[in-house]
Amino acid sequence: MLKCRTVWKKLAPLARASSTVCRQNVRRTGLTSSRIPACVPVAHMSTGPAGGGRENQLYILLVGAACVGGAIYTYRTVKGDSQRYQDRIEEISSRSYKRATAEPATPIQSEPSAVDATETEVILEPEPEAAPSLEPEAAPSLEPEAAPSLESEAAPSPEEPSPPAPDAEVAVPETTELPPGGPAPDSLKVPSHTPYLLIGGGTASFAAARSIRARDPGAKVLIVTDESDPPYMRPPLSKELWFSDDPSVTETLRFKQWNGKERSIYFQPPSFYINAEELNGAENGGVAVLTGKKVVHMDVRGNKIKLDDDTEISYDKCLIATGGVPRNLQVIERAGEEVMKKTTLFRKIEDFKSLDKVSRNVKSITIIGGGFLGSELACALGRRSTEYDLEVVQMFPEKGNMGKVLPEYLSNWTTEKVKSEGVKVISEALVKSVVCKDDKLEIKLKDGRLVKTDHIVAAVGLEPNVDLAKSAGLEVDSDFGGFRVNAELQARSNIWVAGDAACFYDIRLGRRRVEHHDHAVVSGRLAGENMTGANKPYWHQSMFWSDLGPDVGYEAIGIVDSSLPTVGVFAKATAKDTPKAATEKSGTGIRSESETEDTATSPVASLTLAPTVEQHQDEYGKGVIFYLRDKVVVGIILWNVFNRMPIARKIIKDGEEHADLNEVAKLFNIHDD
Repeated sequence: MLKCRTVWKKLAPLARASSTVCRQNVRRTGLTSSRIPACVPVAHMSTGPAGGGRENQLYILLVGAACVGGAIYTYRTVKGDSQRYQDRIEEISSRSYKRATAEPATPIQSEPSAVDATETEVILEPEPEAAPSLEPEAAPSLEPEAAPSLESEAAPSPEEPSPPAPDAEVAVPETTELPPGGPAPDSLKVPSHTPYLLIGGGTASFAAARSIRARDPGAKVLIVTDESDPPYMRPPLSKELWFSDDPSVTETLRFKQWNGKERSIYFQPPSFYINAEELNGAENGGVAVLTGKKVVHMDVRGNKIKLDDDTEISYDKCLIATGGVPRNLQVIERAGEEVMKKTTLFRKIEDFKSLDKVSRNVKSITIIGGGFLGSELACALGRRSTEYDLEVVQMFPEKGNMGKVLPEYLSNWTTEKVKSEGVKVISEALVKSVVCKDDKLEIKLKDGRLVKTDHIVAAVGLEPNVDLAKSAGLEVDSDFGGFRVNAELQARSNIWVAGDAACFYDIRLGRRRVEHHDHAVVSGRLAGENMTGANKPYWHQSMFWSDLGPDVGYEAIGIVDSSLPTVGVFAKATAKDTPKAATEKSGTGIRSESETEDTATSPVASLTLAPTVEQHQDEYGKGVIFYLRDKVVVGIILWNVFNRMPIARKIIKDGEEHADLNEVAKLFNIHDD
């Protein structure tokens, strides 16, 4: 550039002289134009000798050179400015949204001149105190999957987290787990409109979000949850987390599966999501999570919702996946504040952390409830009874554990298994009253028995969260509870419901409501597909499972109700017939991720040469239990039999009568060693 200026200084006087001569020629031509034909000046100016022609040529040459030089200068300046602007944008977008919302945004420097270019580049260097960067929120890692299946959705990032900077309290660490409390909800600016609104932050919402993005890669999805955490899986809260050897498990929320592999309870790390205030401007769309916000009103006609802080958000399409809230016993609710303080209703991460702390500081815990959750927690706490000198009591009104699901003989066998884990089991127990006396809880049963304990865990079922039904004018099923939807999980033309809160029409088994992890996955995925125009009915039979520790577990599908007629076929178990062995073989701890939607193909070959083993009353190592309605199999439990769910699904889907269920049981190869 300096060379250009030097040349210009030398040529400027000559250019000015040439310009003066040219102007004089023009005036001379104008004065004589009345005597000379109009074409003569043109010929004279272009070919005439001595009359300023040489100076004109030099002038034109100089002007052309100046234009070329100016164009080159402009191109280089614009290119340099563009590169510096792009570098600046990348540097800003790489900062975590926590820092961006906690501190005033750094103003972008104005476009520099060529003289200031070097200095500006120095200013744009990353500041040394900047928090560790996440993936840019404006372009999140949300590329569509080949198929919207949960097998890949639930897997956490395999990359090891990088250590946080010293001032990491203003930034979300790049790890799968979040710090206690999660991101501060009040620091986020709530978007006024979103194309896809998902109410609830559980498994169903997460599955729906991934499904929407898979079918519509540019979709903008907003998840609103009243919890302080992003979507996470609930099953480990009552299973594997209790068996962790890590004393900081309540903070890290990382656990070892039965197969020894470690993973996080969160579906995705924070970098997976984008900042809520940036959602509308995200060129490639994304998923944002608004935590700590509760939807209190829903205007179906106006296509908008109102949050508990009176903020309104409009939507194009909406999914209700509000899940449920734990039930409590009325005798406990009426007992007063002192009793409630010593009672845990187990559902969320906070409940796990609270109960874990209680179990380390009290002498006695009583679990009321004999279902899935109550029995799992009893076995988990029973393992701690020796180490912490803890008395664990489980009481329920049925004759045995999981008495509403399992046939009586298997329920009794399960009860003995729970007792062997160090749990004191009290069956046929109806609670009459609970009082707090001398800092102890006294539970009085209707038959006169009295149980003293330090803490109560009420695991007596789940109540679907249908608080929005009244304001939205949505129908709640009187028999099963939950929002009543059709086979496509649709409550209105642009409103869908999934998960625990959905009472849906199963085209094979009729109207149902299911409260299990796999159903949340399946229904959420289907709702997400239908929100993007798939119009698919609910046909996939979701499964559920329960583990009484690493040695005994079962998987179930369909309607499993102990009031139905059942037929059980059992065989002697081997070392590989345990939940631990099953996860080691499949490589996953969430068994619904390992089973597929494929139906069993040509299973008849397994009927040959399968020996018939006599069933012994005291030996229920592994087996298959069929639940019948009008002589048709409507439910199946695989007891310590794993990775056979496609076969069970096909049997229920066929809906045929079977003359000999012993022959059907051979399809599961339970007699093979």
